[in-house]
Amino acid sequence: MMSRWLFLSFMVILLDQATKQFAEAMLTAYEPLTLLPFFDLTLMYNKGAAFSFLSDQSGWQRWFFVLLALIVTAVLIGWLRRLKPQERWVALALSLIIGGALGNAIDRLLFGQVIDFIHIHYQQYYWPAFNVADSAITIGVVVMLFDAFLLAPKREGPSSVTKK
Repeated sequence: MMSRWLFLSFMVILLDQATKQFAEAMLTAYEPLTLLPFFDLTLMYNKGAAFSFLSDQSGWQRWFFVLLALIVTAVLIGWLRRLKPQERWVALALSLIIGGALGNAIDRLLFGQVIDFIHIHYQQYYWPAFNVADSAITIGVVVMLFDAFLLAPKREGPSSVTKK
Protein backbone atom coordinates (compact mmCIF):
# COMPACT_ATOMS: atom_id res chain seq x y z
CA MET A 1 0.00 0.00 0.00
CA MET A 2 2.80 2.42 0.85
CA SER A 3 4.34 2.23 -2.63
CA ARG A 4 1.13 3.62 -4.15
CA TRP A 5 1.29 6.66 -1.87
CA LEU A 6 5.00 7.23 -2.45
CA PHE A 7 4.29 7.04 -6.18
CA LEU A 8 1.86 9.94 -5.68
CA SER A 9 4.64 11.86 -3.88
CA PHE A 10 6.94 11.15 -6.82
CA MET A 11 4.30 12.42 -9.27
CA VAL A 12 3.96 15.65 -7.25
CA ILE A 13 7.74 16.08 -7.44
CA LEU A 14 7.73 15.50 -11.22
CA LEU A 15 4.85 17.91 -11.83
CA ASP A 16 6.45 20.51 -9.54
CA GLN A 17 9.84 20.32 -11.22
CA ALA A 18 8.37 20.28 -14.74
CA THR A 19 6.21 23.35 -14.11
CA LYS A 20 9.12 25.22 -12.52
CA GLN A 21 11.35 24.50 -15.51
CA PHE A 22 8.54 25.53 -17.86
CA ALA A 23 8.12 28.79 -15.92
CA GLU A 24 11.85 29.49 -16.11
CA ALA A 25 11.90 28.79 -19.84
CA MET A 26 8.78 30.78 -20.73
CA LEU A 27 8.69 33.70 -18.28
CA THR A 28 10.93 36.65 -17.57
CA ALA A 29 11.75 37.10 -13.89
CA TYR A 30 9.43 39.48 -12.04
CA GLU A 31 7.42 40.36 -15.17
CA PRO A 32 3.82 39.17 -14.74
CA LEU A 33 1.97 37.37 -17.49
CA THR A 34 -1.70 38.06 -16.74
CA LEU A 35 -3.99 35.12 -17.44
CA LEU A 36 -7.06 36.27 -15.51
CA PRO A 37 -7.87 39.51 -13.67
CA PHE A 38 -6.78 37.85 -10.41
CA PHE A 39 -4.18 35.37 -11.67
CA ASP A 40 -0.71 35.99 -13.08
CA LEU A 41 2.25 33.82 -13.85
CA THR A 42 5.25 35.68 -12.45
CA LEU A 43 8.66 34.03 -12.19
CA MET A 44 10.15 34.74 -8.77
CA TYR A 45 12.81 33.25 -6.54
CA ASN A 46 12.63 32.67 -2.81
CA LYS A 47 15.72 31.92 -0.70
CA GLY A 48 13.58 31.59 2.42
CA ALA A 49 10.48 29.63 3.32
CA ALA A 50 6.78 30.51 3.24
CA PHE A 51 6.14 34.24 2.80
CA SER A 52 9.93 34.69 2.25
CA PHE A 53 10.63 33.85 5.89
CA LEU A 54 14.41 34.12 6.47
CA SER A 55 15.07 35.05 2.83
CA ASP A 56 17.21 37.99 3.93
CA GLN A 57 19.74 35.78 5.73
CA SER A 58 23.29 35.03 4.59
CA GLY A 59 22.66 31.57 3.11
CA TRP A 60 22.57 29.24 6.09
CA GLN A 61 18.78 28.99 5.68
CA ARG A 62 19.25 27.01 2.45
CA TRP A 63 20.78 24.08 4.31
CA PHE A 64 18.45 24.48 7.28
CA PHE A 65 15.37 24.14 5.04
CA VAL A 66 16.88 21.21 3.11
CA LEU A 67 17.62 19.42 6.38
CA LEU A 68 14.18 20.26 7.74
CA ALA A 69 12.51 18.90 4.58
CA LEU A 70 14.49 15.65 4.82
CA ILE A 71 13.67 15.19 8.51
CA VAL A 72 9.97 15.94 7.95
CA THR A 73 9.94 13.54 4.99
CA ALA A 74 11.52 10.75 7.06
CA VAL A 75 9.00 11.26 9.86
CA LEU A 76 6.06 11.35 7.44
CA ILE A 77 7.23 8.19 5.65
CA GLY A 78 7.44 6.48 9.03
CA TRP A 79 3.90 7.62 9.77
CA LEU A 80 2.74 6.51 6.33
CA ARG A 81 4.16 3.03 6.95
CA ARG A 82 2.09 2.65 10.14
CA LEU A 83 -1.24 3.72 8.68
CA LYS A 84 -4.16 1.33 8.60
CA PRO A 85 -5.79 0.61 5.22
CA GLN A 86 -8.89 2.66 6.15
CA GLU A 87 -6.75 5.79 6.71
CA ARG A 88 -6.61 6.64 3.01
CA TRP A 89 -7.21 10.36 3.51
CA VAL A 90 -4.28 10.61 5.90
CA ALA A 91 -2.14 8.68 3.41
CA LEU A 92 -3.19 11.09 0.66
CA ALA A 93 -2.34 14.08 2.86
CA LEU A 94 1.07 12.70 3.86
CA SER A 95 1.91 11.86 0.24
CA LEU A 96 1.13 15.38 -0.93
CA ILE A 97 3.16 16.94 1.88
CA ILE A 98 6.12 14.63 1.19
CA GLY A 99 6.05 15.43 -2.52
CA GLY A 100 5.82 19.16 -1.87
CA ALA A 101 8.58 19.18 0.73
CA LEU A 102 10.94 17.26 -1.54
CA GLY A 103 10.03 19.36 -4.58
CA ASN A 104 11.13 22.53 -2.85
CA ALA A 105 14.16 20.79 -1.28
CA ILE A 106 15.33 19.86 -4.79
CA ASP A 107 15.21 23.54 -5.77
CA ARG A 108 17.22 24.52 -2.72
CA LEU A 109 19.83 21.84 -3.40
CA LEU A 110 20.17 22.60 -7.12
CA PHE A 111 19.66 26.37 -7.22
CA GLY A 112 19.96 27.65 -3.65
CA GLN A 113 16.43 29.02 -3.86
CA VAL A 114 12.87 27.96 -4.62
CA ILE A 115 11.29 28.81 -7.96
CA ASP A 116 7.81 30.34 -7.59
CA PHE A 117 5.53 31.43 -10.40
CA ILE A 118 1.84 31.27 -9.42
CA HIS A 119 0.66 34.71 -8.37
CA ILE A 120 -2.86 35.40 -7.11
CA HIS A 121 -4.10 38.92 -6.42
CA TYR A 122 -7.14 41.08 -5.92
CA GLN A 123 -6.78 44.64 -7.15
CA GLN A 124 -3.60 45.89 -5.42
CA TYR A 125 -3.50 43.06 -2.84
CA TYR A 126 -1.09 40.28 -3.80
CA TRP A 127 -0.68 36.86 -2.22
CA PRO A 128 2.97 35.76 -2.16
CA ALA A 129 3.96 33.78 -5.25
CA PHE A 130 3.95 30.01 -4.88
CA ASN A 131 4.40 26.80 -6.89
CA VAL A 132 3.00 23.28 -7.29
CA ALA A 133 5.01 21.99 -4.30
CA ASP A 134 3.57 24.71 -2.06
CA SER A 135 0.09 23.87 -3.34
CA ALA A 136 0.59 20.16 -2.60
CA ILE A 137 1.72 20.93 0.95
CA THR A 138 -1.26 23.22 1.52
CA ILE A 139 -3.77 20.74 0.10
CA GLY A 140 -2.15 17.97 2.15
CA VAL A 141 -2.55 19.96 5.37
CA VAL A 142 -6.19 20.77 4.53
CA VAL A 143 -6.92 17.08 3.81
CA MET A 144 -5.22 16.10 7.08
CA LEU A 145 -7.34 18.59 9.04
CA PHE A 146 -10.47 17.38 7.22
CA ASP A 147 -9.63 13.83 8.23
CA ALA A 148 -8.73 14.72 11.81
CA PHE A 149 -11.86 16.71 12.53
CA LEU A 150 -14.50 15.01 10.38
CA LEU A 151 -13.47 11.51 9.38
CA ALA A 152 -11.26 10.17 12.19
CA PRO A 153 -13.94 10.54 14.90
CA LYS A 154 -16.35 8.46 12.79
CA ARG A 155 -13.66 5.91 11.98
CA GLU A 156 -12.67 5.49 15.63
CA GLY A 157 -16.21 5.33 16.97
CA PRO A 158 -17.58 6.89 20.15
CA SER A 159 -15.03 8.17 22.59
CA SER A 160 -14.32 6.25 25.73
CA VAL A 161 -15.63 8.94 28.03
CA THR A 162 -16.41 7.65 31.49
CA LYS A 163 -20.11 7.95 32.31
CA LYS A 164 -21.17 9.29 35.70
